[in-house]
Amino acid sequence: MASIDEALAIIKRGVDELIPEDDLVAKLKEGRPLRIKAGFDPTAPDLHLGHTVLINKLRQFQDLGHEVIFLIGDFTGKIGDPTGKSATRPPLTDQQVADNAVTYKEQVFKILDPSKTRVVFNSDWMGKMSAADMIRLAGQSTVARMLERDDFSKRYDSNQPIAIHEFLYPLVQGYDSVALEADVELGGTDQRFNLGMGRTIQSRYGQEPQVILTMPILEGLDGVQKMSKSLGNYIGVNDAPGEMYTKLLSIPDDLLWRYFELLSFRPLAEVEGFRKEVEAGANPQDYKKVLAEEIITRFHDAEAAATAHKSAGNRVGLGEIPENVPTVEVSLAGRGELHIVSLLKEANLASNGKAAKDVFGRGAVYINGEQVTDERMFAAGDDYVVQAGKKKIARVLVKD
Repeated sequence: MASIDEALAIIKRGVDELIPEDDLVAKLKEGRPLRIKAGFDPTAPDLHLGHTVLINKLRQFQDLGHEVIFLIGDFTGKIGDPTGKSATRPPLTDQQVADNAVTYKEQVFKILDPSKTRVVFNSDWMGKMSAADMIRLAGQSTVARMLERDDFSKRYDSNQPIAIHEFLYPLVQGYDSVALEADVELGGTDQRFNLGMGRTIQSRYGQEPQVILTMPILEGLDGVQKMSKSLGNYIGVNDAPGEMYTKLLSIPDDLLWRYFELLSFRPLAEVEGFRKEVEAGANPQDYKKVLAEEIITRFHDAEAAATAHKSAGNRVGLGEIPENVPTVEVSLAGRGELHIVSLLKEANLASNGKAAKDVFGRGAVYINGEQVTDERMFAAGDDYVVQAGKKKIARVLVKD
């Protein structure tokens, strides 16, 4: 069994906030399995790697011998989580909740150990609450406290409507911790208010307050915005192996280490060794392949991971040149050489100079199947197959 210091190092990996750490240490010293709670409203049928940041942390708690409570918010899902929303969120129907909940369980058990996971639905206790019980719960907080939430305060200040039932969401989430006697609750950084409400409600109902652990929101493939299906910058848990491989190899180089920290189970010392090798001149694509193999193995199997490159969509990025590539001629027009960014623009592999700089900057340019990261110059007579991003490819001939 891991020592408390060893356990803390594992628990704190990639964590944004741990509140309060002293309480967690005290709970660990009790030497009993802690009840680790994380709630998921079944608002959509498919999970992506951004969701798994939290689920990975749950698995680490399992490996340390603790009990994971995977809470499916079938009751709260009907309220609609107002977190980060500028308008009242439409509630889910009973059928949507039921269908999505089934899919959630199928996906999370690709990470979690089913034998160490307790799956619960908060309708089991919230559905039995009387009107008097709900009024008592509503009395545990104030409107002023609710307006401390950034999203509520912004809507209030801009005269956007806030429905009364939206105030119930954090209260119900907090009561879930009472019903489950949670020792620790996990959530994204955007859930900090709701998680803190759990501590408040537990205290009001005579329980020892839970420890709060918040995890970062993972950036998507663009390296800027959070991973989101609606933004198209996501890697789905149910994506095919080849699609996962292609997407992971396309991430910006500087995002690689964040993905390793939040998505990989490799020791941080090993990851730091990878980083030093890249700083010494190693190709970061080699380590994207290492990460891709681990992720694909987790959600598919080792055989799928070993052969994913064969079915990946980005054939040139894998060193394979497709047949019938269109040919484009680019003229130097009196210039001695042509920079890679200018080449992309003039060969119509990018819509303009800004787009050319962007695709080059994120490492999505390949020449004859090899990724280009240096400021390459082209001279008359050069003849290369050039790919920019996933879809644009041409054989480029440079003329005087």
